[in-house]
Amino acid sequence: MDAGLFTANNVWMMLATALVFFMHTGFAFLEIGLTRQKNTINILFKNIFIITGGLLLYYAWGFNLMYPGFEDGDMGILKFAGFGIGAPEGGMTAAYADGGYTWWTDFLFQGMFAATAATIVSGAVAERIKIGSFMIFTVIYVGLVYPIVGAWKWGGGFLDTWGFYDFAGSTLVHSVGGWAALVAVSLLGSRIGKFGSDGKPKAIPGHNIPLATAGVLILWLGWFGFNGGSVLSADPELTSLVLVTTSLAAAAGGFGAFITSTVLYKNLDLTMFLNGILGGLVGITAGADLMSPNEAVVIGFLAGIIIVLGVALVDKLKLDDPVGAIAVHLICGIWGTLAVGIFGSMAGFDQFLTQLYGVLIVGGFCIVTSGIILGALKATLGLRVSKEEELEGLDIHEHGMDAYSDFRMNQH
Repeated sequence: MDAGLFTANNVWMMLATALVFFMHTGFAFLEIGLTRQKNTINILFKNIFIITGGLLLYYAWGFNLMYPGFEDGDMGILKFAGFGIGAPEGGMTAAYADGGYTWWTDFLFQGMFAATAATIVSGAVAERIKIGSFMIFTVIYVGLVYPIVGAWKWGGGFLDTWGFYDFAGSTLVHSVGGWAALVAVSLLGSRIGKFGSDGKPKAIPGHNIPLATAGVLILWLGWFGFNGGSVLSADPELTSLVLVTTSLAAAAGGFGAFITSTVLYKNLDLTMFLNGILGGLVGITAGADLMSPNEAVVIGFLAGIIIVLGVALVDKLKLDDPVGAIAVHLICGIWGTLAVGIFGSMAGFDQFLTQLYGVLIVGGFCIVTSGIILGALKATLGLRVSKEEELEGLDIHEHGMDAYSDFRMNQH
Protein backbone atom coordinates (compact mmCIF):
# COMPACT_ATOMS: atom_id res chain seq x y z
CA MET A 1 0.00 0.00 0.00
CA ASP A 2 1.12 3.53 -0.82
CA ALA A 3 2.52 5.28 2.29
CA GLY A 4 0.43 8.39 1.60
CA LEU A 5 -2.80 6.39 1.53
CA PHE A 6 -1.87 4.59 4.75
CA THR A 7 -1.16 7.94 6.41
CA ALA A 8 -4.44 9.44 5.13
CA ASN A 9 -6.40 6.45 6.44
CA ASN A 10 -4.75 6.69 9.82
CA VAL A 11 -5.27 10.46 10.10
CA TRP A 12 -8.98 10.03 9.31
CA MET A 13 -9.27 7.34 11.99
CA MET A 14 -7.57 9.59 14.53
CA LEU A 15 -9.94 12.44 13.60
CA ALA A 16 -12.89 10.05 14.01
CA THR A 17 -11.48 9.07 17.42
CA ALA A 18 -11.45 12.75 18.43
CA LEU A 19 -15.04 13.19 17.24
CA VAL A 20 -16.22 10.19 19.29
CA PHE A 21 -14.37 11.58 22.31
CA PHE A 22 -16.16 14.92 21.79
CA MET A 23 -19.50 13.06 22.02
CA HIS A 24 -18.94 12.82 25.77
CA THR A 25 -19.32 16.61 25.92
CA GLY A 26 -22.64 16.21 24.11
CA PHE A 27 -23.83 13.48 26.49
CA ALA A 28 -22.87 15.63 29.50
CA PHE A 29 -24.63 18.76 28.14
CA LEU A 30 -27.75 16.80 27.23
CA GLU A 31 -27.99 15.11 30.64
CA ILE A 32 -27.36 18.36 32.53
CA GLY A 33 -29.83 20.31 30.45
CA LEU A 34 -32.70 17.83 30.85
CA THR A 35 -32.30 17.52 34.63
CA ARG A 36 -32.40 19.95 37.55
CA GLN A 37 -29.77 22.46 38.51
CA LYS A 38 -29.19 20.93 41.96
CA ASN A 39 -27.71 17.74 40.43
CA THR A 40 -25.34 19.25 37.84
CA ILE A 41 -22.02 18.55 39.61
CA ASN A 42 -23.16 14.98 40.26
CA ILE A 43 -23.90 14.38 36.58
CA LEU A 44 -20.61 15.94 35.46
CA PHE A 45 -18.68 13.86 37.99
CA LYS A 46 -20.31 10.65 36.71
CA ASN A 47 -19.55 11.52 33.10
CA ILE A 48 -15.91 12.36 33.78
CA PHE A 49 -15.54 9.15 35.79
CA ILE A 50 -16.99 7.14 32.89
CA ILE A 51 -14.52 8.57 30.35
CA THR A 52 -11.41 8.24 32.51
CA GLY A 53 -12.34 4.91 34.08
CA GLY A 54 -13.56 3.47 30.78
CA LEU A 55 -10.30 4.22 29.00
CA LEU A 56 -8.16 2.78 31.81
CA LEU A 57 -10.29 -0.37 31.99
CA TYR A 58 -10.06 -0.80 28.23
CA TYR A 59 -6.28 -0.46 28.48
CA ALA A 60 -6.01 -2.86 31.44
CA TRP A 61 -7.97 -5.73 29.90
CA GLY A 62 -11.03 -4.60 27.91
CA PHE A 63 -9.33 -4.34 24.52
CA ASN A 64 -7.83 -7.83 24.80
CA LEU A 65 -11.17 -9.21 26.00
CA MET A 66 -12.99 -7.67 23.04
CA TYR A 67 -10.38 -8.59 20.42
CA PRO A 68 -8.87 -11.81 21.78
CA GLY A 69 -8.06 -13.35 18.40
CA PHE A 70 -10.62 -16.15 18.09
CA GLU A 71 -9.28 -19.10 16.10
CA ASP A 72 -10.83 -22.11 14.38
CA GLY A 73 -12.10 -24.43 17.09
CA ASP A 74 -12.92 -21.62 19.52
CA MET A 75 -16.59 -21.31 20.47
CA GLY A 76 -16.45 -17.57 19.87
CA ILE A 77 -18.01 -16.71 23.23
CA LEU A 78 -15.18 -15.86 25.63
CA LYS A 79 -11.42 -15.61 25.23
CA PHE A 80 -8.80 -13.35 26.78
CA ALA A 81 -5.53 -12.26 25.17
CA GLY A 82 -3.90 -10.99 28.36
CA PHE A 83 -3.57 -7.85 30.48
CA GLY A 84 -2.28 -4.53 29.21
CA ILE A 85 -1.55 -3.41 25.68
CA GLY A 86 1.51 -3.70 23.48
CA ALA A 87 1.75 -3.30 19.74
CA PRO A 88 2.19 -6.59 17.86
CA GLU A 89 4.85 -7.06 15.20
CA GLY A 90 3.83 -5.07 12.13
CA GLY A 91 1.21 -3.16 14.12
CA MET A 92 2.51 0.19 12.91
CA THR A 93 2.59 -0.77 9.24
CA ALA A 94 0.09 -1.13 6.41
CA ALA A 95 0.18 -4.88 6.99
CA TYR A 96 -2.05 -4.29 10.03
CA ALA A 97 -5.83 -3.90 9.48
CA ASP A 98 -5.57 -3.78 5.67
CA GLY A 99 -3.73 -0.47 5.91
CA GLY A 100 -6.66 1.33 7.53
CA TYR A 101 -4.82 2.45 10.67
CA THR A 102 -2.08 1.53 13.12
CA TRP A 103 -2.53 -0.71 16.15
CA TRP A 104 -2.37 2.26 18.55
CA THR A 105 -5.10 4.08 16.62
CA ASP A 106 -7.18 0.89 16.71
CA PHE A 107 -6.95 0.75 20.50
CA LEU A 108 -7.83 4.41 21.00
CA PHE A 109 -10.75 4.43 18.55
CA GLN A 110 -12.29 1.36 20.18
CA GLY A 111 -11.55 2.76 23.63
CA MET A 112 -13.63 5.86 22.87
CA PHE A 113 -16.62 3.61 22.14
CA ALA A 114 -16.24 1.61 25.34
CA ALA A 115 -17.35 4.29 27.78
CA THR A 116 -20.49 5.21 25.81
CA ALA A 117 -22.53 2.28 27.16
CA ALA A 118 -22.23 3.51 30.76
CA THR A 119 -22.96 7.10 29.73
CA ILE A 120 -26.35 5.92 28.44
CA VAL A 121 -27.13 4.44 31.87
CA SER A 122 -26.03 7.63 33.60
CA GLY A 123 -28.79 9.66 31.94
CA ALA A 124 -31.53 7.17 32.80
CA VAL A 125 -30.64 6.96 36.50
CA ALA A 126 -29.92 10.67 36.98
CA GLU A 127 -30.92 12.58 40.11
CA ARG A 128 -31.38 9.64 42.48
CA ILE A 129 -28.59 7.04 42.31
CA LYS A 130 -25.77 6.79 44.86
CA ILE A 131 -22.61 7.82 43.07
CA GLY A 132 -20.49 5.11 44.72
CA SER A 133 -22.83 2.37 43.54
CA PHE A 134 -22.92 3.88 40.05
CA MET A 135 -19.11 3.93 39.85
CA ILE A 136 -18.86 0.27 40.89
CA PHE A 137 -21.49 -0.65 38.31
CA THR A 138 -19.60 1.28 35.62
CA VAL A 139 -16.32 -0.50 36.36
CA ILE A 140 -17.90 -3.96 36.05
CA TYR A 141 -20.21 -3.22 33.12
CA VAL A 142 -17.69 -1.31 30.98
CA GLY A 143 -14.82 -3.51 32.08
CA LEU A 144 -16.45 -6.89 31.45
CA VAL A 145 -19.93 -6.90 29.92
CA TYR A 146 -19.33 -4.47 27.06
CA PRO A 147 -16.10 -6.08 25.74
CA ILE A 148 -17.55 -9.60 25.99
CA VAL A 149 -20.58 -8.62 23.89
CA GLY A 150 -18.34 -6.69 21.49
CA ALA A 151 -16.16 -9.78 20.99
CA TRP A 152 -19.18 -11.78 19.82
CA LYS A 153 -19.41 -9.64 16.68
CA TRP A 154 -16.55 -7.18 16.23
CA GLY A 155 -13.99 -9.52 17.77
CA GLY A 156 -14.90 -12.31 15.34
CA GLY A 157 -17.01 -14.34 17.78
CA PHE A 158 -20.11 -16.47 17.24
CA LEU A 159 -22.49 -13.65 16.21
CA ASP A 160 -20.04 -12.67 13.49
CA THR A 161 -19.86 -16.30 12.31
CA TRP A 162 -23.65 -16.42 12.15
CA GLY A 163 -23.74 -13.36 9.89
CA PHE A 164 -25.19 -10.91 12.41
CA TYR A 165 -24.52 -7.36 11.24
CA ASP A 166 -24.02 -4.23 13.33
CA PHE A 167 -21.89 -1.67 11.52
CA ALA A 168 -21.23 0.80 14.33
CA GLY A 169 -23.19 -0.40 17.34
CA SER A 170 -26.99 0.00 17.37
CA THR A 171 -26.94 -3.20 19.43
CA LEU A 172 -23.33 -3.60 20.56
CA VAL A 173 -23.09 -0.08 22.03
CA HIS A 174 -26.51 1.54 22.28
CA SER A 175 -28.70 -1.34 23.34
CA VAL A 176 -25.97 -2.69 25.64
CA GLY A 177 -26.34 0.60 27.51
CA GLY A 178 -30.11 0.68 27.01
CA TRP A 179 -30.79 -2.76 28.53
CA ALA A 180 -28.77 -1.84 31.63
CA ALA A 181 -30.64 1.48 31.84
CA LEU A 182 -33.96 -0.39 31.78
CA VAL A 183 -32.86 -2.71 34.59
CA ALA A 184 -31.39 0.14 36.64
CA VAL A 185 -34.50 2.34 36.36
CA SER A 186 -36.69 -0.63 37.33
CA LEU A 187 -34.65 -1.31 40.47
CA LEU A 188 -34.24 2.36 41.44
CA GLY A 189 -37.83 3.55 41.20
CA SER A 190 -38.99 6.95 40.01
CA ARG A 191 -37.89 10.36 41.25
CA ILE A 192 -40.01 11.97 43.97
CA GLY A 193 -42.83 13.85 42.27
CA LYS A 194 -42.58 12.12 38.90
CA PHE A 195 -45.88 10.27 39.27
CA GLY A 196 -48.93 11.75 40.97
CA SER A 197 -51.27 9.92 43.40
CA ASP A 198 -53.38 9.01 40.36
CA GLY A 199 -50.34 7.32 38.78
CA LYS A 200 -50.13 9.82 35.94
CA PRO A 201 -46.66 11.09 34.99
CA LYS A 202 -45.78 14.71 35.72
CA ALA A 203 -43.16 16.69 33.85
CA ILE A 204 -40.03 17.53 35.83
CA PRO A 205 -38.55 20.22 33.56
CA GLY A 206 -34.85 20.34 32.86
CA HIS A 207 -33.08 23.49 33.99
CA ASN A 208 -31.22 24.37 30.79
CA ILE A 209 -32.82 23.43 27.47
CA PRO A 210 -30.33 25.53 25.43
CA LEU A 211 -27.54 23.38 26.90
CA ALA A 212 -29.47 20.20 26.03
CA THR A 213 -29.88 21.49 22.46
CA ALA A 214 -26.14 22.15 22.21
CA GLY A 215 -25.56 18.63 23.51
CA VAL A 216 -27.66 17.07 20.75
CA LEU A 217 -25.88 19.09 18.04
CA ILE A 218 -22.50 18.03 19.47
CA LEU A 219 -23.64 14.40 19.48
CA TRP A 220 -24.73 14.70 15.85
CA LEU A 221 -21.28 16.08 14.98
CA GLY A 222 -19.61 13.31 16.98
CA TRP A 223 -21.64 10.69 15.12
CA PHE A 224 -19.68 11.56 11.96
CA GLY A 225 -16.74 9.97 13.77
CA PHE A 226 -18.83 7.23 15.39
CA ASN A 227 -20.25 5.99 12.08
CA GLY A 228 -17.73 7.48 9.66
CA GLY A 229 -14.81 6.04 11.59
CA SER A 230 -16.47 2.62 11.60
CA VAL A 231 -15.62 2.35 7.89
CA LEU A 232 -12.15 1.67 9.38
CA SER A 233 -10.38 3.59 6.62
CA ALA A 234 -10.73 6.84 4.68
CA ASP A 235 -12.35 5.01 1.74
CA PRO A 236 -13.83 8.00 -0.18
CA GLU A 237 -16.99 6.34 -1.48
CA LEU A 238 -18.00 4.44 1.63
CA THR A 239 -17.08 7.15 4.14
CA SER A 240 -19.03 9.80 2.28
CA LEU A 241 -22.07 7.50 1.91
CA VAL A 242 -22.01 6.76 5.65
CA LEU A 243 -21.91 10.47 6.53
CA VAL A 244 -24.82 11.15 4.17
CA THR A 245 -27.01 8.32 5.52
CA THR A 246 -26.12 9.30 9.09
CA SER A 247 -27.13 12.95 8.57
CA LEU A 248 -30.31 12.17 6.66
CA ALA A 249 -31.46 9.68 9.30
CA ALA A 250 -30.81 12.27 12.04
CA ALA A 251 -32.78 14.95 10.22
CA ALA A 252 -35.64 12.56 9.40
CA GLY A 253 -35.68 11.31 13.00
CA GLY A 254 -36.13 14.85 14.26
CA PHE A 255 -39.01 15.40 11.84
CA GLY A 256 -40.64 12.07 12.68
CA ALA A 257 -40.66 12.89 16.39
CA PHE A 258 -41.68 16.52 15.91
CA ILE A 259 -44.64 15.64 13.67
CA THR A 260 -45.78 12.71 15.82
CA SER A 261 -45.58 14.59 19.12
CA THR A 262 -47.37 17.60 17.58
CA VAL A 263 -50.22 15.41 16.32
CA LEU A 264 -50.55 13.50 19.60
CA TYR A 265 -49.97 16.28 22.13
CA LYS A 266 -50.84 19.46 20.16
CA ASN A 267 -47.65 21.28 21.12
CA LEU A 268 -44.26 21.88 19.51
CA ASP A 269 -42.06 19.98 21.99
CA LEU A 270 -38.37 20.79 21.51
CA THR A 271 -37.19 17.92 23.71
CA MET A 272 -39.08 15.41 21.54
CA PHE A 273 -37.56 17.03 18.44
CA LEU A 274 -34.08 16.65 19.96
CA ASN A 275 -34.59 13.05 21.04
CA GLY A 276 -35.98 12.28 17.58
CA ILE A 277 -32.66 13.38 16.08
CA LEU A 278 -30.81 11.04 18.46
CA GLY A 279 -33.26 8.21 17.70
CA GLY A 280 -32.57 8.64 13.98
CA LEU A 281 -28.83 8.51 14.64
CA VAL A 282 -29.09 5.36 16.76
CA GLY A 283 -31.44 3.79 14.20
CA ILE A 284 -29.05 4.22 11.25
CA THR A 285 -25.95 3.13 13.17
CA ALA A 286 -26.34 -0.62 12.52
CA GLY A 287 -26.60 -0.27 8.75
CA ALA A 288 -25.24 3.16 7.80
CA ASP A 289 -22.94 1.62 5.16
CA LEU A 290 -25.68 -0.54 3.61
CA MET A 291 -28.46 1.99 3.07
CA SER A 292 -29.37 4.33 0.22
CA PRO A 293 -30.24 7.93 1.13
CA ASN A 294 -33.95 7.13 0.64
CA GLU A 295 -33.74 4.17 3.01
CA ALA A 296 -31.85 6.26 5.58
CA VAL A 297 -34.67 8.82 5.55
CA VAL A 298 -37.30 6.10 6.10
CA ILE A 299 -35.32 4.44 8.90
CA GLY A 300 -34.73 7.78 10.60
CA PHE A 301 -38.33 8.99 10.25
CA LEU A 302 -39.69 5.75 11.71
CA ALA A 303 -37.14 6.03 14.55
CA GLY A 304 -38.54 9.48 15.32
CA ILE A 305 -42.07 8.07 15.55
CA ILE A 306 -40.74 5.23 17.72
CA ILE A 307 -39.17 7.78 20.11
CA VAL A 308 -42.48 9.49 20.87
CA LEU A 309 -44.28 6.18 21.35
CA GLY A 310 -41.34 4.79 23.33
CA VAL A 311 -41.29 7.70 25.78
CA ALA A 312 -45.06 7.26 26.29
CA LEU A 313 -44.57 3.53 26.87
CA VAL A 314 -41.83 4.10 29.46
CA ASP A 315 -44.15 6.51 31.32
CA LYS A 316 -47.03 4.04 31.10
CA LEU A 317 -44.85 1.37 32.69
CA LYS A 318 -44.20 3.80 35.59
CA LEU A 319 -40.50 3.96 34.76
CA ASP A 320 -38.70 7.27 35.21
CA ASP A 321 -36.06 8.05 32.59
CA PRO A 322 -35.19 11.78 32.82
CA VAL A 323 -33.41 12.00 29.44
CA GLY A 324 -35.32 9.42 27.39
CA ALA A 325 -32.31 7.09 27.17
CA ILE A 326 -34.37 3.89 27.06
CA ALA A 327 -36.47 5.08 24.13
CA VAL A 328 -33.46 6.50 22.26
CA HIS A 329 -30.76 3.92 22.84
CA LEU A 330 -32.61 0.69 23.59
CA ILE A 331 -35.79 0.85 21.51
CA CYS A 332 -34.21 2.65 18.54
CA GLY A 333 -31.12 0.46 18.88
CA ILE A 334 -33.33 -2.61 18.44
CA TRP A 335 -35.14 -0.92 15.52
CA GLY A 336 -31.88 -0.04 13.78
CA THR A 337 -30.53 -3.55 14.16
CA LEU A 338 -33.70 -5.13 12.75
CA ALA A 339 -33.77 -2.55 9.92
CA VAL A 340 -30.65 -4.20 8.46
CA GLY A 341 -32.86 -7.19 7.61
CA ILE A 342 -35.60 -4.98 6.11
CA PHE A 343 -33.70 -2.33 4.12
CA GLY A 344 -30.38 -2.06 2.31
CA SER A 345 -28.11 -4.45 0.49
CA MET A 346 -28.40 -7.28 3.08
CA ALA A 347 -32.21 -7.22 3.41
CA GLY A 348 -34.01 -10.57 3.53
CA PHE A 349 -36.00 -12.78 5.87
CA ASP A 350 -32.99 -14.90 6.87
CA GLN A 351 -30.98 -11.79 7.66
CA PHE A 352 -33.90 -10.35 9.64
CA LEU A 353 -34.03 -13.53 11.75
CA THR A 354 -30.27 -13.39 12.32
CA GLN A 355 -30.59 -9.77 13.44
CA LEU A 356 -33.47 -10.71 15.75
CA TYR A 357 -31.49 -13.57 17.31
CA GLY A 358 -28.60 -11.17 17.92
CA VAL A 359 -30.89 -8.64 19.61
CA LEU A 360 -32.41 -11.32 21.86
CA ILE A 361 -29.09 -12.90 22.81
CA VAL A 362 -27.42 -9.59 23.63
CA GLY A 363 -30.56 -8.39 25.43
CA GLY A 364 -30.76 -11.53 27.55
CA PHE A 365 -27.08 -11.37 28.48
CA CYS A 366 -27.24 -7.66 29.38
CA ILE A 367 -30.42 -8.02 31.44
CA VAL A 368 -28.95 -10.92 33.45
CA THR A 369 -25.52 -9.35 34.00
CA SER A 370 -26.78 -5.85 34.82
CA GLY A 371 -29.46 -7.39 37.03
CA ILE A 372 -26.85 -9.33 38.99
CA ILE A 373 -24.52 -6.32 39.36
CA LEU A 374 -27.24 -3.81 40.29
CA GLY A 375 -29.16 -6.31 42.42
CA ALA A 376 -26.05 -7.09 44.45
CA LEU A 377 -25.34 -3.38 44.89
CA LYS A 378 -28.93 -2.73 45.99
CA ALA A 379 -28.72 -5.52 48.57
CA THR A 380 -25.37 -4.34 49.98
CA LEU A 381 -24.45 -0.67 49.48
CA GLY A 382 -27.88 0.40 48.32
CA LEU A 383 -28.67 2.09 45.00
CA ARG A 384 -30.74 5.08 45.94
CA VAL A 385 -29.93 8.21 47.91
CA SER A 386 -32.11 9.25 50.86
CA LYS A 387 -35.26 11.32 50.43
CA GLU A 388 -33.55 14.33 52.00
CA GLU A 389 -30.56 14.06 49.64
CA GLU A 390 -32.82 13.75 46.60
CA LEU A 391 -34.95 16.74 47.55
CA GLU A 392 -32.03 19.01 48.44
CA GLY A 393 -29.88 17.90 45.52
CA LEU A 394 -26.99 15.48 45.07
CA ASP A 395 -24.48 18.25 44.43
CA ILE A 396 -24.45 19.54 47.98
CA HIS A 397 -24.79 16.10 49.63
CA GLU A 398 -22.47 13.97 47.47
CA HIS A 399 -19.96 16.67 46.47
CA GLY A 400 -20.31 19.60 48.87
CA MET A 401 -20.48 22.15 46.07
CA ASP A 402 -22.81 23.77 43.57
CA ALA A 403 -22.36 24.05 39.81
CA TYR A 404 -23.55 27.66 39.91
CA SER A 405 -22.13 29.67 42.77
CA ASP A 406 -25.22 31.79 43.42
CA PHE A 407 -27.69 28.87 43.28
CA ARG A 408 -27.84 28.02 47.00
CA MET A 409 -27.91 31.71 47.99
CA ASN A 410 -30.86 32.42 45.74
CA GLN A 411 -32.77 29.52 47.28
CA HIS A 412 -32.79 31.17 50.71
